[in-house]
Amino acid sequence: MPKIAFIGAGSTVFAKNVLGDCMLTDALQDFELALHDIDPVRLRDSESMLNNLKSTTSSGCRITSYADRKEALRGAKYVINAINVGGYDPCTITDFEVPKRFGLRQTIADTVGIGGIFRSLRTIPVLMDIARDIREVCPEAWFFNYSNPMAVLTNVMNVDGGVRTVGLCHSVQVCIRDLFRTLGIAAEGVQSKIAGINHMAWLLEVTKDGVDLYPEIKRLAAQKQLEEHDDKVRFELMLRFGYYVTESSEHNAEYHPYFIKRSYPELIERYRIPLDEYPRRCLRQIDRWKTMRTELVENRNIQHTRSYEYASFIMEAMETGRPFQIGGNVMNTGLITNLPKEACVEVPCLVDQNGVSPTYVGDLPPQLAALNRTNINTQLLTIEAARTGKKEHIYHAALLDPHTSAELSIDDTVALCDALIEAHGDWLPPFH
Repeated sequence: MPKIAFIGAGSTVFAKNVLGDCMLTDALQDFELALHDIDPVRLRDSESMLNNLKSTTSSGCRITSYADRKEALRGAKYVINAINVGGYDPCTITDFEVPKRFGLRQTIADTVGIGGIFRSLRTIPVLMDIARDIREVCPEAWFFNYSNPMAVLTNVMNVDGGVRTVGLCHSVQVCIRDLFRTLGIAAEGVQSKIAGINHMAWLLEVTKDGVDLYPEIKRLAAQKQLEEHDDKVRFELMLRFGYYVTESSEHNAEYHPYFIKRSYPELIERYRIPLDEYPRRCLRQIDRWKTMRTELVENRNIQHTRSYEYASFIMEAMETGRPFQIGGNVMNTGLITNLPKEACVEVPCLVDQNGVSPTYVGDLPPQLAALNRTNINTQLLTIEAARTGKKEHIYHAALLDPHTSAELSIDDTVALCDALIEAHGDWLPPFH
């Protein structure tokens, strides 16, 4: 029986979406859904939930949980990754609270910035262990990475891990929907082209019946900026740099040096920036889980509708040969010609029985490529720190991060990195 392995299956809600989608996909009915998580309680919860869902959907998929990760992976054709090393407590708390002592505030801290750097450094060693297992027990598997920091982790799995990897993020799917909803206009029949890097990919073209919609979008956005709404950062970036960005305003507020500034505290209210948003979300999810566990795990009549997550559609296309287009995170093999070849980029990809085939984009508008490179700099130096174990590259990554470098001096940035290394302790590998 072919196998889909899900690593990090204790994320029960996400497992329901992705594996529930698989249960509703005709081409995947003969697959075993192999679950693994380091938390045995959450693993049992996800297994129970999926077995209940199997009953209500009459799916042919077999649900199996594994305490041993390598056995979950053994013989897998596809591997889905959704791990979060260190979780909310203690690591996310550390990523937010230690920088606050230095006057550095964040919103999400899972992509770049000081939080993204340290999330990368504690996750990369675990992914390298997973990659070794994959090379041993399922070397031909496709690895679908859903974990952040997306660009860094997808990069190291491809380059250092030697595993066929594509990074998947739904910010591309919801980009047009979010933009048009905020502007109050219909999105039906709209054609678009999106490319860049994860969480900072750009809506390069947006047309309907061959007509460029950007002039009207910008006119409405300029009017909207005079009102209260939750997408002010992205609208400001679009009006200044010419293009809309895929990921949310709370994310992009910390990817740039313009928005979260101690010397201009009024910007927080002006752009409606939700400082400490990710810890609040974590606490809400922890609190909601008490109710959701009953709804998901103990509900024998649980229902599911196929979601917009890419994974099941990718596997369906690979199994059937029916093409499907995604926005995928892949290595920059000449795809975006004015971004570094060492970078992981997010571009349109065609999926079929031949796998994931990225499409050529060419040059981004120069101002967009420049913004992308500011984040790529930090990503590549974070990877270099993980590869070499050299503390100096952690400093380099932080010193080149747009938000951190706009707020802290060189000495304070280095001191902050040292404080985070100490606070994370054994969650990080040793650095010298």
